[in-house]
Amino acid sequence: MSAASRAPQRSNRAPHSSHRALRVHRRAVMAAGAAAAALLVSACGSGGTSGGGGDTNFVVGTDGISTAAKGERATAPELSGETIDGKQLDVADYKGKVVVLNIWGSWCNPCRAEAKYFAKVSKAYADKDVQFVGINTRDGSTTSALAFEKDFGIPYPSLYDPTGKLMLRFEKGTLNPQAVPSTLVLDREGKIAARSLTALDEKRLLKMLEPVVAEK
Repeated sequence: MSAASRAPQRSNRAPHSSHRALRVHRRAVMAAGAAAAALLVSACGSGGTSGGGGDTNFVVGTDGISTAAKGERATAPELSGETIDGKQLDVADYKGKVVVLNIWGSWCNPCRAEAKYFAKVSKAYADKDVQFVGINTRDGSTTSALAFEKDFGIPYPSLYDPTGKLMLRFEKGTLNPQAVPSTLVLDREGKIAARSLTALDEKRLLKMLEPVVAEK
């Protein structure tokens, strides 16, 4: 075979290799995106904070608690669905009360560490127009979640959110939950007033809650 006859065969193979490389690259990008999304909703540790500044209307304190002043707060997204005990719940029904949202999983050690404080404070503030609501995530069934609530005496309801879809409804750049555990405090208008991305003890939980309860 002459050199002239071999040249077209090489040029025909090149586009095929190029297309194959492009497909591999696209798959790699998609896999990386999926991994990032999974990390967002399944991370469990001491947590972290995302700073204020730019066009975010909140400030991060040295204690890791982020706050937004009245008039600069984002409205929480629609958060509704089935609870871990099979009932229906819509957080919007609690408008007019201060709402404490706690994102947790029974598999999460920091969640277990903070649970007793949430049980205690939720009972202490039950007659002060404060409603605690859990969002249980990444538990494959409600059995372990129900056992968790029984073990720690949790008196308030928890939405069942195994895939983390409720967490992803919060807009970026707001006081959105970014780890498990995360805790948000909503004011009486359903707007996000404070956030923590770490496990809380009683003192830090009250530091988030009390200023919002005191608002008129």
